[in-house]
Amino acid sequence: MLPETSVFFRTEDEKLQRVYDAAEEKCRFNLKDFGGDTVLVEGGGYEKIWLETQPMGGEMYALRSLEAARNNITLFMRHQRADGRLPGSIQCTGGKVEPQFNKHQGFCFPFPALNLYYLIGKDRDYLAELKESLIRFDRCLWNTRHVSGDGLLSSFCVYDTGEDLALRYGDAPCWWEGDEPPEGYQVVPMASMDVTSWSFAARRTVAEICRLQGDRSADAWERKARMVADALRRRLWDRKRGALYDRDRTGKTVDILCHNTLRCMYWGSISRGMAARFVKEHLLNPAEFRTPFPLPSVAVNDPAFRNAPENNWSGQPEGLTYQRAILALERYGYNRLVTGLGRKLIDAVYANGCRFTQQYDPFTGKASLVRMSDHQPAEEGGGEAVQDAYGPTMLACLEYIAHHYGIHPHLGQVWFSLGSGAPYAYEAAFCDHHYAIRSDGQRAEIRVDGKMLGSWKCGRRVITDENGRFLRTELIEGTGAEI
Repeated sequence: MLPETSVFFRTEDEKLQRVYDAAEEKCRFNLKDFGGDTVLVEGGGYEKIWLETQPMGGEMYALRSLEAARNNITLFMRHQRADGRLPGSIQCTGGKVEPQFNKHQGFCFPFPALNLYYLIGKDRDYLAELKESLIRFDRCLWNTRHVSGDGLLSSFCVYDTGEDLALRYGDAPCWWEGDEPPEGYQVVPMASMDVTSWSFAARRTVAEICRLQGDRSADAWERKARMVADALRRRLWDRKRGALYDRDRTGKTVDILCHNTLRCMYWGSISRGMAARFVKEHLLNPAEFRTPFPLPSVAVNDPAFRNAPENNWSGQPEGLTYQRAILALERYGYNRLVTGLGRKLIDAVYANGCRFTQQYDPFTGKASLVRMSDHQPAEEGGGEAVQDAYGPTMLACLEYIAHHYGIHPHLGQVWFSLGSGAPYAYEAAFCDHHYAIRSDGQRAEIRVDGKMLGSWKCGRRVITDENGRFLRTELIEGTGAEI
């Protein structure tokens, strides 16, 4: 029996309430039956669960459906191959669940899977299963993707990192069935900051699980994780330019400034100093990523940038990037940037009639309303309708609201984010407790199980343990929130 969860939000900010309500309503469209298991599919025309989106998406939806959150993670572990490879996607056809291994399709899996452990009641069997799954996956990566022998892991196809139509992949195949390196292509096998970071994230999470279990091998796994981070820094970090760059099959730098260093921040694989340089020199640079609607996939002043409205990772800002940016920036202390990005996304969604699409124009914020049948890769299928209810964009909106005006469970902690502005109320139930915020927009009261924890000036986050024991506060507004 899973613990009960729920969430409630009401605000006098009409724009914020409309976006929240629309996201809540349309997310329900993405709840599907996969062979008797309720899952949350990606939506917006994508009817599968992908490794790069849906473990993360399910975990973000956990307070609304803990069952779907659990299934979005455990289905991948259940269908893990004997050699340790996790399916890149899972589909359900005629009630039959079918794992697919024709691409890795990212790896936004370790953090949400570990956070789920706390939400489902600290199930020790689940924790042991997750640990074994991550160890096996990491071993598979090094057995199949350590092509260069220099401590870096390689991407074999475009869909390995989920960057559809990205120019930096050159003539690489969209997907790749085998575990042997592709031959005869210009760029792949490509030494990849993404794929290398997956190993770091897996190893760091295994180390944390070892600590939770009282397993003395935690330090050994930390050392293994640091070895990966060191290789990433030595071989893919450009000290002069303050960003990571992949290398093609010949070892030549793929000289395209893409947003993927931010992805590496999501996995935690770079140092705080490296993250600071990328944020200050690139993410906040109006000529690169700080466009009127921020976070294009490729810097807008790079020759490889394309402002294409289809599902194209060579240009327009993606809902999935906004979804990943929350953890990426908060890992490194950029809470106020998360607040600023959330405002940008919510403003854009509202201005486009609360339509949740995959991409937005970086200069105008206009939603890219492409027909899925025209531009969606054949491998994924698609219908005739103009895109809406795209899960990563909807979940990103709900998550930004929770991280600015709400309550968020984070690895055994509870984050109460007290945003300023219009009066609001936010409530959440999880881990057998009920948490509540009441705010007049200037000050906010926090209650845990009906008992007053205290009152704070808005613009900060109050962090407690699950029982409401105060731990610390952090700023979420003020100078530094502008983007």
